[in-house]
Amino acid sequence: MSEDGDLAAIDDRFCRALRDGLGTFATGVTVVTTCADDGRAVGITINSFSSVSLDPPLILWSLSNRSPSLEAFCRAQHYAVNVLAEDQEWISSHFSVRGDDPFAPVEFIPGLAGVPLIAGCLAWFECAPEAHYPGGDHLVLVGRILRFAQGRKSSPLVFHGGRYRRLSGESQ
Repeated sequence: MSEDGDLAAIDDRFCRALRDGLGTFATGVTVVTTCADDGRAVGITINSFSSVSLDPPLILWSLSNRSPSLEAFCRAQHYAVNVLAEDQEWISSHFSVRGDDPFAPVEFIPGLAGVPLIAGCLAWFECAPEAHYPGGDHLVLVGRILRFAQGRKSSPLVFHGGRYRRLSGESQ
């Protein structure tokens, strides 16, 4: 809010301040993977992952309308959410930028319909698309969990305040 109580105008300063405000909410970090129509593996780092429902088992996440991966995920019959461990920051960074073959340095196994499941993750959720909803400059994707597994026991990769963080221990 501005000093006179009005909502700030939507401009670059507002967007930066809003992004900073939203960044005060700590999130886990995931890589969502699928296979494009041509069989090419596709992956993108996201921190918008959230559970929706246990019955039926649903999750949601969002993807920028400008993402080069948008079409692949919109057309996908299956995708996987790979929950990263704190020592997998390099994987998060790797899938945050475009590359010719993003899976070249990453160990993975094929999941449902060949969708890549990244090795060493804390958990994997293999999904079929349930719904897509417009969400401003993003598309909100709801997935039905078809299969899931928990991986190794480790601390999660956490993102807060615009950077990666580590959990400082058990809560009291």
